Amino acid sequence: DACPVTPLAIKIAREYNVEIHLFFDNAHKFENNYATVYILDQGKDSVDFFLLSKVKEKDIVITHDYGLASLALAKKAFVISNNGTLFSNENIDIFLNRRYISAMARRRNDKVKGPKKRAPGINNHFSENLRKLIEENL
Repeated sequence: DACPVTPLAIKIAREYNVEIHLFFDNAHKFENNYATVYILDQGKDSVDFFLLSKVKEKDIVITHDYGLASLALAKKAFVISNNGTLFSNENIDIFLNRRYISAMARRRNDKVKGPKKRAPGINNHFSENLRKLIEENL
């Protein structure tokens, strides 16, 4: 999903000597000598379903997709967004509800604001929370 923190996530994984697996559809080209890279056929949610088939309890999943976050939480993974938001069983319903309300507004042709421009300090927030997840769960 064109994750803006991929290079940063790889850098942090290397620092902690943890494995990192990246999942892309074949519309993207990505190579890395540290990460395990999976290139999958394009298709509705094909990458998400493949990721879910690989994720295990206590893995860390980085996604901004609330549906995928919810399914990864059900598999007892830790989930963080590319903005550094930590998803949990306690807060995922809020995000899913927000997604539902936005979808309903789009169906009514209401004007829905898109995502805000990425704020300058957001990578620091992501880094801090990813490091915290790794340190607490190594």
